[in-house]
Amino acid sequence: CFLAVELDPNYIRALLRRAELYEKTEKLDEALEDYKAILEKDPSVHQAREACMVSLFGKLKELGNLVLRPFGLSTENFQIKQDSSSGSYSINFVQNPNNNR
Repeated sequence: CFLAVELDPNYIRALLRRAELYEKTEKLDEALEDYKAILEKDPSVHQAREACMVSLFGKLKELGNLVLRPFGLSTENFQIKQDSSSGSYSINFVQNPNNNR
C-alpha cells in the first residue's frame, strides 16, 4: 500500500490500509496524517472520521492530565454521566478511580 499511495496519492483504500498499518505499529502521528488526507479527499469515509475523533479525545485527555497532574489528579478522577431524560451531562469527582472499576 505504501507504493500504491506513492503512485496514486488519491487511492483511498491504500491510504486507509497504510493508516491501519501505522496504527498497528504505533506510528500514531503518521496514521493521523493519512486519516486526515482521506477525509480531505472523501469526507464520507466513516473509519477515517472516527479515527480522527479518537485521536482528538486522546490529545484532550493528555492535556487534561498535564493540567491535573500537579494537583495529584488525573482525568480518571472524574466520571461523566448523561441524564437519559434531558440529555445533559454531569461530572462527578471520584477519589480512588481504580477502586470503582
